[in-house]
Amino acid sequence: MKTVHSKFVFKGGVHPDYHKELSAGSAIETMPAVFHLTVPLSMHLGAPAKPVVKHGDTVKKNQLIAEASGFISAPVHAPIGGKVAAITDTVAASGRPCAAILIEAHDHEEVEFLPPIADWHFADQQVLLNRVAEAGIVGMGGAGFPTCVKLAPPPEKQVDTLILNGAECEPYLTSDHRMMVEHAEELCIGALIARRILGVKKVCVAIEDNKPDAIEALQKAFAGLDDDVEISILRTSYPHGSEKHQIFATTGREVPRGGLPMDVGCVVENISTIYAIYDAVVNHQPLTHRVVSVTGDAITRPANLRVPFGTAYADLIAVCGGVKGKAAKVVSGGPMMGFTVSSLSVPVTKTTSGIVLLSEDRVSGYTSQACISCGRCVEVCPMRILPSELSQCIEADDIEGAEQACLMDCLECGSCAYVCPAHRPLVHHVRRAKAIVAAKRAEAAAKK
Repeated sequence: MKTVHSKFVFKGGVHPDYHKELSAGSAIETMPAVFHLTVPLSMHLGAPAKPVVKHGDTVKKNQLIAEASGFISAPVHAPIGGKVAAITDTVAASGRPCAAILIEAHDHEEVEFLPPIADWHFADQQVLLNRVAEAGIVGMGGAGFPTCVKLAPPPEKQVDTLILNGAECEPYLTSDHRMMVEHAEELCIGALIARRILGVKKVCVAIEDNKPDAIEALQKAFAGLDDDVEISILRTSYPHGSEKHQIFATTGREVPRGGLPMDVGCVVENISTIYAIYDAVVNHQPLTHRVVSVTGDAITRPANLRVPFGTAYADLIAVCGGVKGKAAKVVSGGPMMGFTVSSLSVPVTKTTSGIVLLSEDRVSGYTSQACISCGRCVEVCPMRILPSELSQCIEADDIEGAEQACLMDCLECGSCAYVCPAHRPLVHHVRRAKAIVAAKRAEAAAKK
């Protein structure tokens, strides 16, 4: 193993106030027992999972309760043992409705595990890949793309590098940071398992230099590995957590417009996803829990909690001592790319990295104005597109023009909105336009 300091720096990006000190030193705690969970069936990119249980059924902890319903989909397992109280609906953090399974806990729950894998060192690659699929593992950094698909690139894509995304560049969030500090050895095993599945030699752990304790823990855990494994220390800059920018920062390779990481020989997996792979292969545990940062200046006690999926945000906030003073805004995820939620009944999912509670002192009102053509958004855009031109096309409902202005290349990272003196809702414009494009494409596909 070797440690290197990245010499590649992407153009653009911003340096927001990170406020990670609020929870970075808080060890991971296990969420106290909850008595009912609303488990969403769409905790991943792609088709929602299909229920395989019905109202009134008794389920064991870890039991399959919904199966993948397509190639881009993922199964869902019961985070607790109990009774299926309803097949119902809930609202995701984005505000979109989705189906869910309501489970009421039993006093004495039974537990079931995935079939054991004797020794992953000698297990067939397909056996390990199947385990990732049946465990319901998805990208836990935000996108939720099914990991089994990502770890099985088509033959024509020559992948040679696995990158572990430990940048966690969003302000406030520290769940991945704590995973690296407290579970570095497990992450080492998970990385080796993922490397075996992909059939590559090169493994790169990307981590920003504002996490010295995590860097030290990883160096210690990875110390005995070969020189094909490296810890790449990146200069702190947002959005280093973006796959395309992390690939450039660690390898110098540039993913082409409209391309994927595998087009330049790379696969990127989030730190929490790598831990889930370890847990599924070594401990035979499907993905039912994740670590969530509950933080911000309006929470009484910032913490990093290991939480079962389906837990209401209100329950996490209560465990952390409740709101301190008044919360002017509650954000699911980080303040740059997250969603403001209107209800604390929103359930935790596989992609819920954090809940940020902000006081009135951290939130300011504004009135959006016309673009003044200052060019600041262009300077900070890490994708080298023209956010000002893009947003004006969208405001004029010229969606075709927006597509020509590289709409689909936008990361929605929020760097442009962060520096805009006119307070233009640039990311909101992009999200609306992308939704229109997605609907048109789905309609066109349905007619074929």
